[in-house]
Amino acid sequence: MKKAPTTEAVKRHTQDQYSTAPAGGYSELKSALLDADVVPLNIDQVVGQLVDGRLIRFKTASKPGKRNGWIVAHFDQGVPVVVIAGDWGTGSDMKWVASTGDTMTAAERRQLKIRIQKARREREEQEHRKHEDAALHAKAMWHKAAPASADHEYLVSKGISANTARQINDCLVLPLIDFTGKLWSLQTINPQGKKLLLAGGKKAGHFIVVRPVDYPKRILICEGWATGCTLAEQMPECLVLAAIDAGNLATVAKAARKNWPEMDLVICGDDDRQTEGNPGATAARNAAIAAHCRFALPEWPEGAPEHLSDFNDLASWQRGKL
Repeated sequence: MKKAPTTEAVKRHTQDQYSTAPAGGYSELKSALLDADVVPLNIDQVVGQLVDGRLIRFKTASKPGKRNGWIVAHFDQGVPVVVIAGDWGTGSDMKWVASTGDTMTAAERRQLKIRIQKARREREEQEHRKHEDAALHAKAMWHKAAPASADHEYLVSKGISANTARQINDCLVLPLIDFTGKLWSLQTINPQGKKLLLAGGKKAGHFIVVRPVDYPKRILICEGWATGCTLAEQMPECLVLAAIDAGNLATVAKAARKNWPEMDLVICGDDDRQTEGNPGATAARNAAIAAHCRFALPEWPEGAPEHLSDFNDLASWQRGKL
């Protein structure tokens, strides 16, 4: 939910570093990347590697251990005039056109457009191959996984049942699927609650089915799996889908509405009361608008601590565990 402090710290530092640079050229490009929340771990290194039409992967400040960042530059007279970039980890992307691009002729612009389209197709093909490879890996891991232990430390701490979760070594394993049932990725949760998504796995629009329900009364869509387990326990007649995080809520909700056009859908959001702008509630509301459905937030009893934010937090506090 909250942006990683590392990302924000690097972004602020880099913005300060280039805020007084003259307009145009590479300084303009660096500023555009930061404004779009595409934040390389080493922005100078990334910009220095740019080659006309070549896709470059790079480590990001949000997840320094993975090369989730990508960038493609198109040059004119030795300098980049159009740059497309993004962060697969956060879903951020951008397109930058240098002010020098205004001097190009019509023929040069047509050629540049062709090169951009070709680079886009190559990038999409590469991303698709990456996702398909991850899906095969996820399937193999899922079949090797054993049923989750009922006394797993994370389950006990959250007061939830394993439901459809499996286990590999000491980590819970959760399947991310689409509405056809295809397995695309996995989320693992260790005993201390650290969550990881499978490298290269596709998250956007995919979700965890908390427990199967043949004829659900309604569909509930939430962020985290533990929250989904709490909702499924409290409302067993409902089918609960966990979208992993706030950024994926709207994508899953719109796909759910397309899949179930007449179903009662409810977005069950996190109430991030202590975070500026309340990103959980904002994302839930926006997802509900996008999918033409309702949304709900936890109803806090008098005396509920301010640090509680989701339905699982509320249930745990009511049991005296928080």
